[in-house]
Amino acid sequence: MSIKKDQLFSTPIDKLGDWTFDEKVAEVFPDMVQRSVPGYSNIISMIGMLAERFVQPNSTIYDLGCSLGAATLSIRRNVNNKNCRIIAVDNSQPMVERCKRHIESYKANTPVEVICDDISNIDMQNASMVVLNFTLQFLTPENRQQVLNKIYQALNPNGILILSEKFSFNDSTVDELLFNMHHDFKRANGYSELEISQKRNMLENVMLTDTIETHKKRLSDAGFKHIDTWFQCFNFGSIIAIK
Repeated sequence: MSIKKDQLFSTPIDKLGDWTFDEKVAEVFPDMVQRSVPGYSNIISMIGMLAERFVQPNSTIYDLGCSLGAATLSIRRNVNNKNCRIIAVDNSQPMVERCKRHIESYKANTPVEVICDDISNIDMQNASMVVLNFTLQFLTPENRQQVLNKIYQALNPNGILILSEKFSFNDSTVDELLFNMHHDFKRANGYSELEISQKRNMLENVMLTDTIETHKKRLSDAGFKHIDTWFQCFNFGSIIAIK
């Protein structure tokens, strides 16, 4: 499968507006996420490793905010337990349509259902693994605790939540350093100053980041007892929470 290069912001845009996961973004998303999110490939592959450890027979795995299905496919490749199924959810129809095609092109025993909906509307139960891979940051802050509470209630004992996010930091010196290093990462991957600036402006009202401490507090409030950061690269990372 050929990957189309992300050039969405390579020329000046008169009215930027707010970020949406529309058809244009879906078309270039594989290239965009690889060149924009430090450690993304590592997180995806390690989600599969965690699935091998935590997915239980006769249970459901939820990939909430599945985009094109990278995490779903990683899980599917590593799950051989009987009577498991994966439910992948995204509220972007263009993402869901492409996700379905990707899922269909990789045959495996574990069935996958791809749903176009707001993750807040999903009735979850009998879960052994839930993935929020760079998803929570696009929810309004007042809805984040409610979603985490629902996930905790849906998880079976020893079930795991994987929460990947872009982080902010209370220490302004550290926050600025990691912010600038992320931009250096994007420059090294071929993005121009114009592309970096225009994308940042579109995201600033849509992607609202939290500190690691805030994430851990929410997870603790939801009921999780075992919580820690298991991966971090610059201001991007992933947290595990085990019931």
